[in-house]
Amino acid sequence: MTNKQIIEILYQIAELLEIKGENKFKIRAYLKLAQFLSSFNKELKDIYSERGKAGLREIPNIGEGIAKKIAELIETGKLTYLDELKKGLPKGVEVFLNIPGIGPKTAYKIADKFNINTISELEKLLKEHKLKDLKGFGEKTEEKILKGIQLFKNGQERKLLGFVYPIAKKVIDELKQKHKGIEITAAGSLRRMKETVGDIDILVSSFDKKIIDSFCSLDIVSTVNAKGDTKASVYTIHNVQIDLRLVDEKSFGAALQYFTGCKEHNVILREIASKKGYKLNEYGLFKGGTKIAGENEKEIYEKLGLQFIPPELREASDEIELAMKNKIPKLVEDKDIKADLHIHSSYSDGSDKILDIVSELKRRGYKYAAITDHSKSLKVAKGLTVNDLLKQIKEIDEINEKEKDFYLLKGIEVDILEDGSLDYPDEILKKLDFVIGSVHTNFKMSKKEMTDRIIKALENKYLHAIGHISGRLINFREPYEIDYERIFNAAIYYNKAIEINANPERLDLTDIYIKEALKKGVKLFIGTDAHNLSQLDYMFYGIGCARRGFAKKEDILNTYYLEKFLKWIKK
Repeated sequence: MTNKQIIEILYQIAELLEIKGENKFKIRAYLKLAQFLSSFNKELKDIYSERGKAGLREIPNIGEGIAKKIAELIETGKLTYLDELKKGLPKGVEVFLNIPGIGPKTAYKIADKFNINTISELEKLLKEHKLKDLKGFGEKTEEKILKGIQLFKNGQERKLLGFVYPIAKKVIDELKQKHKGIEITAAGSLRRMKETVGDIDILVSSFDKKIIDSFCSLDIVSTVNAKGDTKASVYTIHNVQIDLRLVDEKSFGAALQYFTGCKEHNVILREIASKKGYKLNEYGLFKGGTKIAGENEKEIYEKLGLQFIPPELREASDEIELAMKNKIPKLVEDKDIKADLHIHSSYSDGSDKILDIVSELKRRGYKYAAITDHSKSLKVAKGLTVNDLLKQIKEIDEINEKEKDFYLLKGIEVDILEDGSLDYPDEILKKLDFVIGSVHTNFKMSKKEMTDRIIKALENKYLHAIGHISGRLINFREPYEIDYERIFNAAIYYNKAIEINANPERLDLTDIYIKEALKKGVKLFIGTDAHNLSQLDYMFYGIGCARRGFAKKEDILNTYYLEKFLKWIKK
């Protein structure tokens, strides 16, 4: 029983308690623990195996009653209390609670009134407008639920990059460990670093059938769908499909190119090859019956008269046209990043103390970073009161006095309030080195209202950047509407930056708007929005997103050395 599974059950308990009209304090206790555990970087099952319920009791927000329930979940995988809560409820309630935008009471009302328990039945009722007669239901509610159903379906079909990538890496690492000296790599949308992935494609530069056997017998595999001499397909215990293919090492580059680019990208390449009298397929580039390229990707692009196109760009936008003119830029890389500028500590809803964060950042080779906890209005995230913030400022100053090769910026992720003002007065904000303004509430404003709100924040001289600009949560919450062009123009005018939020649930800015921002000259930075030490790994996904948007090293503020970054801040 993983933390993720326990968190899902805690949320489910809170929802069922709300349906049953339990007191708000009891509901809040489960929600508070679920939110805390989402940024807790130790597995509860490990703590329990080492120290039992006493170890669980030492964790904030876990009392005797909840510790007992978590112990039962870890030991049996089930929870009697949850089963009792479900008794007497319509079957459809549990199903409908999975749909973004449907709360507990709405789920109960629909399931109880119409005696339905499948999403297809609900979708049919919505399209026939049969819910509008229910109290509190109108056209907007129907539209909202239909959008939620679509988001749910998207999530079933395509998983988050940050969920799928570690699975692929684990499989590849285990196969490489068993079969040394063989090239094994992911292809498809995963290699292109798309924000969501349907299934995982893995290519192997060998025809050794033992690799197929190893692949199908991995612990992570739950079901073998197909198994042949050169191909195999499995489902993992995470319900993710992985297709593995053995390829002749002399054709490995051609196969990797073929199985990486989107369909349209590959069609254009084949057309270019045909015009030059060649034939391009997954086995190589051929002139008549002679293979002239195929061992590596680079030589295929060169033979076609193209600059090498990085995998992240192979989406049939304008990358081939640029490659013809040798104008693909040198994209930002992992090694270019010198800082993380969006990190939460235990002062707000992060799980780690500032000193522990500094130690981890130094271990990763960073030269500086910003602690950016939530501001006072975001109470659900333990937003800092003014006194808490002043205490944190003092602690950071003391850390900087002792550190020689690392500098910690005093920062905040300040809420942009509904009227565009910021959550702290200027006399507090001016004490900080790096201020990110983010929208966390009132998402239903019109496009003009939300745009005006953000631009008003940009006007504040103590604000340095806008965080997760669209507010989206992939497969869960749609972005609010904003006028990107107006915001980008304002960011340039007021010399502000826009964040590429690297959390896999956000990846916000999207690659499309990164490209637009850079055309205008907007400065960007990549922030992990980390709430625990392991989430500092999210920088990898932010870099992938930046690369998909054609971002270069010089476009990203946290590739700057500290002196240059501080100089930009003071402009």
